[in-house]
Amino acid sequence: MPFPDSFFRWRPHPWHGLEVGIDVPNVVSAYIEITPFDSVKYETDKKTGYLHVDRPQRTSSQPPTLYGFIPRTYCGTRVGALMDGAKGDKDPLDICVISERPINRADIVLNARVLGGLPMLDDGEADDKIIAVLKGDHVWSDAKDIADLPDIMIERLHHYFSTYKLQPGKESSVTIGDVYGKAHATAVIKASMEDYNERFGG
Repeated sequence: MPFPDSFFRWRPHPWHGLEVGIDVPNVVSAYIEITPFDSVKYETDKKTGYLHVDRPQRTSSQPPTLYGFIPRTYCGTRVGALMDGAKGDKDPLDICVISERPINRADIVLNARVLGGLPMLDDGEADDKIIAVLKGDHVWSDAKDIADLPDIMIERLHHYFSTYKLQPGKESSVTIGDVYGKAHATAVIKASMEDYNERFGG
């Protein structure tokens, strides 16, 4: 049965209207908000789904990978329970996607193969950063787990997220633990999907 013309008039909300992935939790969808070339932090407006300027970055630090979130995920009680002393940050689950070929625009959707993640605690809230590679990337095709990435890539991610909220005269509210592998990343993704279904419905 063909879709009515009115079906195509509206763009789906990137958080609620896109699929979680084609092979969850191994391959997930990633809606990209920021590229490695951005010195401004963009964030999706939760009401409209449009990208808006959150803030210009104060420092010269730029994200080392594509950065966005996994649709239809939510960091609630289940995600918070996976990190000691944390509660969920009530946002979609963040994801960093490594691509050998430069992608220099945001507001796109791609398929990402999950390798692991960084456990970030921001003012008592779990703010995990899932780490993945672009599906079909020829250079990173052999990477199966976080240990297959160069240490320098993890160092750059760690440094970026440790510093991107720094303000003069204020102590950082961010702490980052040791990087984790695919098994724990899988648990975080599944927990975020369950949190989403509880909060917004299946």
